[in-house]
Order: sequence, then structure tokens, then C-alpha cells
Amino acid sequence: MKALFVKYKSVLKFILTFLLVYICLSIVYKLYLNASVESQYYPDYITNLVAYQSEALLNTIGYSSEVLKHPNEPSMKLLVRGKYLARIIEGCNAISVIVLFISFVIAFSGKLKTTVLFLLSGSILIYIVNLIRIVILAVGLYHYPWRSDILHSVIFPAIIYGMVFLLWMLWVNRFSNIGKNNG
Repeated sequence: MKALFVKYKSVLKFILTFLLVYICLSIVYKLYLNASVESQYYPDYITNLVAYQSEALLNTIGYSSEVLKHPNEPSMKLLVRGKYLARIIEGCNAISVIVLFISFVIAFSGKLKTTVLFLLSGSILIYIVNLIRIVILAVGLYHYPWRSDILHSVIFPAIIYGMVFLLWMLWVNRFSNIGKNNG
């Protein structure tokens, strides 16, 4: 048993670190969501911000849009040219994806300065790609509403998770201690 532990020490360290960071960040995020229930920013500040930034981007590219509080659920309704296309819910704000990204990078830690810079730049990039994803999804839903299932369930999750995967590969191969030790 001890031989197995020694043999797989780095794997176990990765798994335990990943789980610890993921659980801690998820708890902090859940506390944030609970604290946001009666906030002036509906349904929570980050989701509200993502909704209004998506609206601004859509307006910038010529799609007259607006977001409204959903009357029946904690989400924002996204309208393009007066047509209700989608709702922006808490899951659309990319925070859960960023938590996953951060957990992985910390589990494969590198130098502190490099790790912090990569976490910040990667999180910002994920946030921006998520906004672009929402805008493209809205335009797609506006022009091709019959493709909503494949757009929302397949193509656009692939964009955001594909971005995270590429960032992880960059991290492991260029910046983490693992990539340097095995490269």
C-alpha cells in the first residue's frame, strides 16, 4: 500500500489540491450568491453585469437589444430587436467555469508570480470569451431559432470549455512545475 502511495504521490497531491481549492471556491461562490438574494443587482451582481455587458456588445454590433428582470425567476431576459431570445441565468456568468479553471491551475502550481498572472489573465480571457459567446448565441438564436438546442447545448459550451482546456494545456506545458519537470 505504501508503495502505491509513493508511486502515485503526485497524482494524489493533484487530486486533493484540486478538490480542496474547488470546494473552497465553490463555497465562497455559494455564500456570494446567498448574500446577493436581496441585492439591488438582480439576480446577482456578476450575472447582472454579464447581462448588461452582453446588451452593450449586441447594441455595438447593430442588434438593438435590452435586458429586463425576469418576473418569474432569478434571471435576466435578453431581447434583441424586441424579440425575447434567451434568459441570462447565474450559470451564464462564467464564474463556475473560472472556479474550475483556477482549481486546476493551482493544483498544477508553478512559480507564485507566474501562477497569479496566469490566473488573472486566464480568468479575464474566459470572462471575455463568455461575453462573446453570449452575443454570438443571441445573434444565432435571432437568425436561426430552430437551431437553439444545438447552439446552446453543444456549440457554445464547446467554445467556453474548449477555451479552458487550451488554457490548461498551455499552463501544464509552459508554466507549471509539472511541465518543467517532465519537459
